[in-house]
Amino acid sequence: MSAIATSPDGLSPDEAASRLRARGRNVLSPAKEVRWWEVAAEEITEPMILLLLSIGVLYSILGEPEDAVTIFAVIAALVAVEVRNELKAKKAIQALNALSQPSAIVVRGGREAEVPVEDIVPGDIIILDRGGRVPADARVINSRGLAVDESSLTGEPLPVEKDSRAVGDVPLVERTNMVYTGTLTVRGLGRAVVVATGMDTELGRISALARGERPPRTILQLAMKDLTKWMVVLALAFSLLVPLLAWLLNGQDPQTMVLTALSLAFATIPEELPIIITMVLALGGYRLSRQNAVVKRLQAVESLGAVTAICADKTGTLTENRLEVREVLGPRRELLALASLVNHARASREGFTGDPTDVAILEEASREGVDIDGVREREAVISEMPFDSVLKRMSVTVSGPEGRREIIKGSPEAVLGACSSYKRNGETEELDDGAREEISRRMEGMAARGLRVLGVAEGTAAGTTFVGAIGLFDPPRREAREAIDAVIGAGIRPVMITGDHPLTATAVAEQVGLPVGRVLTGEDVDTMDDAALSEEAGSVGIFARTTPEQKLRIVKALRARGDRVAVTGDGINDAPALAAADIGVAMGQGGTDVAREAADMVLADNNFNTIVRAVREGRKLFANLTKGVRYYLACKVALISVALAAVVVQLDVPFTPLQIILMELFMDLGASAAFVAERAEGDIMRLPPRDPRASFLNRRMIISIFASAVGLFTAVFAAYYAAWTGYGDVVTAQTTAFATWLVAHVLLALNMRSERQPMYLLGPLSNRTMVAWGVAAILFAVLATEVPFLHEAVKTTSLPPEMWALIIVLSIAGTFWMEAVKAALRRNDK
Repeated sequence: MSAIATSPDGLSPDEAASRLRARGRNVLSPAKEVRWWEVAAEEITEPMILLLLSIGVLYSILGEPEDAVTIFAVIAALVAVEVRNELKAKKAIQALNALSQPSAIVVRGGREAEVPVEDIVPGDIIILDRGGRVPADARVINSRGLAVDESSLTGEPLPVEKDSRAVGDVPLVERTNMVYTGTLTVRGLGRAVVVATGMDTELGRISALARGERPPRTILQLAMKDLTKWMVVLALAFSLLVPLLAWLLNGQDPQTMVLTALSLAFATIPEELPIIITMVLALGGYRLSRQNAVVKRLQAVESLGAVTAICADKTGTLTENRLEVREVLGPRRELLALASLVNHARASREGFTGDPTDVAILEEASREGVDIDGVREREAVISEMPFDSVLKRMSVTVSGPEGRREIIKGSPEAVLGACSSYKRNGETEELDDGAREEISRRMEGMAARGLRVLGVAEGTAAGTTFVGAIGLFDPPRREAREAIDAVIGAGIRPVMITGDHPLTATAVAEQVGLPVGRVLTGEDVDTMDDAALSEEAGSVGIFARTTPEQKLRIVKALRARGDRVAVTGDGINDAPALAAADIGVAMGQGGTDVAREAADMVLADNNFNTIVRAVREGRKLFANLTKGVRYYLACKVALISVALAAVVVQLDVPFTPLQIILMELFMDLGASAAFVAERAEGDIMRLPPRDPRASFLNRRMIISIFASAVGLFTAVFAAYYAAWTGYGDVVTAQTTAFATWLVAHVLLALNMRSERQPMYLLGPLSNRTMVAWGVAAILFAVLATEVPFLHEAVKTTSLPPEMWALIIVLSIAGTFWMEAVKAALRRNDK
């Protein structure tokens, strides 16, 4: 340790901070800063924006110079909005990545402390524990049954036993006294002194990590990309059809029609769709992180709203994970003393730290006057068998005054089944069938009272003796019942999958209101084939005494039934089930790095209620995305329809090319910003989950798009036609159509904020972003028509009061019919 200037007490906090400043953070590649000019360059080179720029160039050649300047100003405004939105999305993703960074336990100043992995420096003493990822290259200084999976570094599949013995100059795969960044501790305990961090580690030297990698595109993003391609084709087709018909049928000026075609293409090309989706997913993920649910993959955000079953562990998720010893069956002090040996909890200045079960046992032993440190010194642990999920027990071999003994702790039936004798009144007696049945009955009684029961035994050369059982109580979380009720109300089935006794699991389920239905044990699961398990899984509320392998089968069985499954887990062996689930949810408190890596989302507070909030947020995100896209496409359809209808009845195109471009600016702003900020509808958690197999543009959405477009089209075309026939002046008619569009498309957005709830229930002013956008659009309509110096720029004229009255009436009639439908449906529902 002298070579790296540290001691068994670790570095002092000041020395660690000094080394961090000198050496830099423990990261393989510095996080790339998000720069606005790089995002701007990326946006400008997008195919859609390049197409718009090409249209602007052609317009500047064929049209008026001042109009071309306005067009490029609008393009600049659109790019600015997209850059701002993309910056927010990228920074949100960057923040999520920072939040999902793991932490590690180090010894500093003689005290154990949890620090972010990136703050570890050479000289730190790190604690190595089963299930944790090694945070830096380090030299082992002591170990107890320590083994590390180095396959990610060496390719060797078998775990490598680690100890502190010197090995000399040997290849990396033979350095049994070293542990390396990114490898996994699969069993045992140990301490090691950090010798290299960041790019100085073995992984840093051999890895060429790409900087600034984009997160993978989600299924929805890919679907929208394909939709955008088709919409570009349709937009260009209609943009050519309208002016061509106007030229052929009405004999309108060819050059003006070319400009109209360019403007229509500008307005109807769906360049905003990809950014809308990225914004909704990324910002939604960031909002979830503020609620203790850190989303690691954007796919999880879009899948949350479709969850139909949540498979939750009992301990720490539905309960507080705060255990205390409530009952003891057997010699109390002796039992607690033995259990303190097969125990990984450690004493610190704040108390005991470690696994909650181990902590509770040490706390009770301390209260009973057991000298824990003295017991551990007299009975030195010489080997350990970690918890085996098949045998359902763990053990240590100790050497002390009574010789070599094996201390066993685990599920009561597994421990009792391994014994041939038992302790009774301080004497060892044969464990005959009668005694076995009596002990089992008493332990089942403890489990029926909601206690988690652990059996304890000791093995010697003469055989294995059952010493007794410890009953621990983990109180349900206060908010668990409310969360379970919310899940059931949302059409989602909660399923408990636990390693605990069926009676304990049932007692907790009843306390939190989880529908029990049928109860199956892991042994029951093993007797079924996959088809039978899939059929049975629909009626089972509790799977008890399950192994991680059985948990994986249960998850697959539920998915085979067509369920969209969220699964919680925290251990190494939970990783397969987390990976197999539609949404893998890892526990942030006490969970292993392996589980976090396999999961799509990490709960910072291990709280079931956080999953409920995440589902609600996921539903809201998808609903807002649907509303934004529906509004966006409805406006596009209405714009094309108005232009096409006018040409068919042999009238001029209702808008000048410049007006079309200005309309596009307001339309895109509304779709890309206003709907993203919309609150969730009040009944969002009373609806059944959406079908994940359903197309995004399903029949219902297509009907809604065209129905909404018909209202906007009717208002604008009726106003245009009335002005044309009433005044016979194309400028007045186009001004009327332009003003009607700006007013009506704002009212349409307000009405499309909700699919089911009337506006008065949402609060007309609750979405401040939409209110600001709407006021700006309507104010611009008034200024463009009533301020003389804008007339030439925008190609408008002043409108008489009666035309404004018509505009308002038609705009309300063309959009507020949706409110009448929602109100009628609400009355029918009641």
